Amino acid sequence: MLFTDALAFSLLLVLIFCIHRHRQRIKTSRGFPLPPGPPGDFIVGNIRALTQDEAPRKFAQYREQYGDLVMLQGLGNRVLVLNSIEAMNDLFDKRASNYSNRPNFVVAGELMGLNQTMTFTPYGQEWRAQRKLAHTSLNPVQLKRYHGMQEDIAALLCKKLLDSPENFNHHIHMSVGGIMIAITYGITVLPMQTEFIIDAERCSAVFARATTPGRYLCDLLPVLKYAPSWMPFHREAQEGRKMILSLRRRPLEQVKREMNAATALPSLVQTLLASPPTDISASQYEGRIMMVAGDMFEAGSETTHTTLLIFIMAMALNRDKQLRAQAEIDASMSCDRLPTLKDREDLPYVNALMKETMRWQPATPMGLARCSVNDDFYDGYYIPGNTTVLPNIWAIVHEPNEKYDPEAFLPERFLDESQNIPDPITWAFGFGRRICPGRYLAENSIFALIASILTVFDIFPPEDGVVMQEFKQGVVRAPKPFRCRIVPRSGEKVKTVEARVALCGAGR
Repeated sequence: MLFTDALAFSLLLVLIFCIHRHRQRIKTSRGFPLPPGPPGDFIVGNIRALTQDEAPRKFAQYREQYGDLVMLQGLGNRVLVLNSIEAMNDLFDKRASNYSNRPNFVVAGELMGLNQTMTFTPYGQEWRAQRKLAHTSLNPVQLKRYHGMQEDIAALLCKKLLDSPENFNHHIHMSVGGIMIAITYGITVLPMQTEFIIDAERCSAVFARATTPGRYLCDLLPVLKYAPSWMPFHREAQEGRKMILSLRRRPLEQVKREMNAATALPSLVQTLLASPPTDISASQYEGRIMMVAGDMFEAGSETTHTTLLIFIMAMALNRDKQLRAQAEIDASMSCDRLPTLKDREDLPYVNALMKETMRWQPATPMGLARCSVNDDFYDGYYIPGNTTVLPNIWAIVHEPNEKYDPEAFLPERFLDESQNIPDPITWAFGFGRRICPGRYLAENSIFALIASILTVFDIFPPEDGVVMQEFKQGVVRAPKPFRCRIVPRSGEKVKTVEARVALCGAGR
């Protein structure tokens, strides 16, 4: 009863707040209207549209009626959806000082502690310090150190697919996680890798729930964070906080032990720990490394895994595109080896196929939310300060095109110079100052894995001919389990994989 009374009181406060904000907007908008949006009701407004199935697709459809800017409002909150690449670049790049902050996710940020990470920390000094660490360890010179490792794991993935192709989801998951944990922490011992990859998967599930817009009423009504600790969202947050901190702390401590024993392999964390600054304490510096490395490992693993599953799905559905990519690979190199990252310039169609995989079913169709710091005016509309801003990636990659059907899988669109199609590298990893510093690392991993799979295997639909195309909804839109047939192209390809695996880690 007491909680019910408290909730009613909270709603009353929110109503008063909304009225106040409405009056304030009238005074400060200089006659500019808010961007339009779908109809809603008096209490909740239209903000519940965030929780609808396939929200990015629905928001893209709103573009025909409301334009590039779609405003959702309710419970004292405003969410602005951007439906064009022009609006995203104008706000996130050209007005970066006003649109580089993150909204305050009460559950994920405050209660789970993600506000301390590079991904969610407010735009300011601490964010810049973490960002600098990421750039230091992911510059072009450092990335070249990891090419051999990425190629090794691509070969090992092919070996696993030869042994049990029906388990392709698991093999891709472990291979992508292996790349990220080896590069981030230098951990190559299989049992330890497996332990951390499984833990990262659990953390990703917690993260996905906590950052899904509209999942927690507490995010819309922050006063509810003062509710009793036995409330379900509080219990979820406490467990999530422990899990996230444990995953980030344990591999860092492992690297420190290996450095003390002079056995540490080159990695992002090893590079940073080897050059500590003198202007901050060791504990503060290690805390920053822990957060940066955790972001790279967790985010990179999940989105790359999702992209590879989408590639497998696309190949099962588009045999003609698969054959063209394989013909290019066969014509460009001898049959006694797997592709390397040096071959990338000689494989334009494989590159286009990779880009089309990222475009056709984007792994993060709504990106990560931003928040306006101050009131702003854009394209004839008023954008109040503290408005959550979502880039609708789905809208820009499925924009109608007279020549190429946006729903079809057509790598050729990226080879057609007459078309101005945004390269995925310009939107798949964020925008402006908060663009992912590991984007080129991720792109290299995706290429190495895709090119190797295409070299060795043919991918077909399952025996019944039905490839399920269903996706989990969340920040990362991953395919639900589906079936396909993955078979070796020839005995020579099998020998190539076995020979290449024998060289892994031996210095080719």
